[in-house]
Amino acid sequence: MYAAKHCRAADTNAASPPQSWAQGYPRPVELLIVRNPDPDSTLPYLLRLPLGDGLVFRTKGTWPRASALYCHPVPVTEWPSAPEVVERIPLRACARRGAAIDVVADRKREHRSQIVFTRARGREMVFWQSPRTRKQARPDVRTPTARAAGIDELEILVDTRERYGYRFSNQQVRTVRRALPCGDYAVSLGGDVVAAVERKSLADLVASLTNGRLRYALGELATLPRAGVVVEDRYSQIFKLDRVRPAQVADGLAELQVRWPGIPIVFCETRKLAEEWTYRYLAAAHRWGEDERPALARIGGGQDCVVSVLRQPMPSAAEVRAWALANGLSVADRGRIRPEIHQSWWDAHENSY
Repeated sequence: MYAAKHCRAADTNAASPPQSWAQGYPRPVELLIVRNPDPDSTLPYLLRLPLGDGLVFRTKGTWPRASALYCHPVPVTEWPSAPEVVERIPLRACARRGAAIDVVADRKREHRSQIVFTRARGREMVFWQSPRTRKQARPDVRTPTARAAGIDELEILVDTRERYGYRFSNQQVRTVRRALPCGDYAVSLGGDVVAAVERKSLADLVASLTNGRLRYALGELATLPRAGVVVEDRYSQIFKLDRVRPAQVADGLAELQVRWPGIPIVFCETRKLAEEWTYRYLAAAHRWGEDERPALARIGGGQDCVVSVLRQPMPSAAEVRAWALANGLSVADRGRIRPEIHQSWWDAHENSY
């Protein structure tokens, strides 16, 4: 309705366009991109939207393919009288929705985009973004550098199967790669795992939910005193899925939360914020473990309910190799360790697991 209204208005003006639009004046259903005649400008293109009398922006590219494009609004009088047309994009829709303008091109690929009016760095700004660049966007959030739970340096265990793990480079953390019984990140006290966090991208969350793996993962996490699942995306993105019914995913997550209420599933919008949440959660769990054990020991009889379900982190390949060499066993410097070496290690440490 909104787009049609403005298209009709533009049709009325098309017979006698303003003088500044005399040449290259776009049809009402076109997005027109021309060369910026100002040689000193860092934004080489002019973009014109067919809304009202026309909205004109200086911008850096012809479409937000790799990243969102900054757009500087200018008056329509800045439109050149003899523009050098770079691209004409037929439009299916061009409508204002709140603080954004939906721009839908009439083509099969790269057809959806948005002109977003926002505030950043203390001033009003406009960005041209597509679904792809919006997914890559980061919120204007600066994560704190203060120590979590007052811990000078937190040791976080990172599962050896975690290929692209968090580095915690902005936090007071020392990471140790170990094979964990469950979860991707964990903290331990006295050799016992007291808390773990399972990391999920949205795609991994949906896949593991639909094939049932997430249910078993939460069942394993439930054996620990504290555990959580962190998702590197917004909860709202679930309802934009196109290859699976969003309601199926939302219902599945709700059912898991009811079944395991002690394991929060937290959506943290971005990987950076998910890393920050993981750090804060594990630090709080570590502090809880330190405070809880003495209290349970004083009460008596409660210690087992905390530590009996805990499992020692599995040894890394380097640890098994070092143990084998120290005990006179022949083992290669690199590559896969023979099964009999692993069995010997287990035989020597069976009381610890």
